[in-house]
Amino acid sequence: MTMKIRSLAVLAAAVVLAGSMGFAQSAGEAVYKANCQSCHGSTGTPSPGIAKMMGVKAASDPDVKKLTAEQEFDSVKNGKGKMKPLSPKLTDAQIKDAVSYFRSLK
Repeated sequence: MTMKIRSLAVLAAAVVLAGSMGFAQSAGEAVYKANCQSCHGSTGTPSPGIAKMMGVKAASDPDVKKLTAEQEFDSVKNGKGKMKPLSPKLTDAQIKDAVSYFRSLK
């Protein structure tokens, strides 16, 4: 009986641990998914239609890779091209987190 209880306890702990790891998400990822993903894509690659219509480049594009974090921050905060500024909606810290997450995409 104790072996059965011990096995169930270990199984329950494993399920809880696996569940919490599956839902772990950085603050930058959450902000990106809520505010940026619709145009920039979930992996940093926009859909061909959005890319053409809005002039959005992939995170892996050499021109995007040349940008500094500060330049990307300014683009998000103040807007750039057809992208409207997100500063009234997002705090500076949220923008920095989202930029950091975007820069981590390949």
